[in-house]
Amino acid sequence: MMEERYIRILKEIALLGAIDREIPLSSYQLSKIISCSQQSASRYLIDMEKKGYIERKIGIKKQRIRITEKGRGLLEKEYLDYKRIFSKERRISLKGKVISGLGEGKYYTNIEGYVKQFLKKLGFKPVPGTLNVRISKEYTDRLKELSELEGIEIRGFSTKDRSFGGAKCFRAKIDNEDAVAILPSRSHYSDILEFIAPYKLRERLNLRDGDSVNIVIDLGGEDEESRDS
Repeated sequence: MMEERYIRILKEIALLGAIDREIPLSSYQLSKIISCSQQSASRYLIDMEKKGYIERKIGIKKQRIRITEKGRGLLEKEYLDYKRIFSKERRISLKGKVISGLGEGKYYTNIEGYVKQFLKKLGFKPVPGTLNVRISKEYTDRLKELSELEGIEIRGFSTKDRSFGGAKCFRAKIDNEDAVAILPSRSHYSDILEFIAPYKLRERLNLRDGDSVNIVIDLGGEDEESRDS
């Protein structure tokens, strides 16, 4: 309930410009905007500062307020939720450039616990390794939107030696060639997207590091297990 209040306050002060800059805002002004007492408005601002959603600078007459990255993230999550509710879009288009990875993809795509799930849910055994694409800056919002979606679940599992994290997959096309985007659940959000396929994407598309690619992500793809049930 309180988080909903914070979101509303963040939305109102963002509309006043606090996303990009500091704005002068008294607790009295805020109380009029959100229809509460001045005392309550003051308490909300103090709580939000403690939680890291806003920064405040106290002046002689008015305080100056700016939304932090954490506060922006809360607003973005709310925005993406509403966008999924009302949007009929079933694809996300991205652009990026091919880069070399660290070689970890070759290791993970060979592990039996993953391979069995790829076969069952995606319908193929991937060629070991991943194609790594650094998404262009103008498309990072779309990539972040993708990271919030469910996708085709690849469950984590444990062996006698260690545990392996889960991931989610999305069917995709890279320059019109079929592939699957895979987002490990343990990795932090980044601008790099990895792809697997039953063939070597680099060879199939004749790609080298630095080459630009067009990507279309299918948001409505079912897994093979769901289709058979």
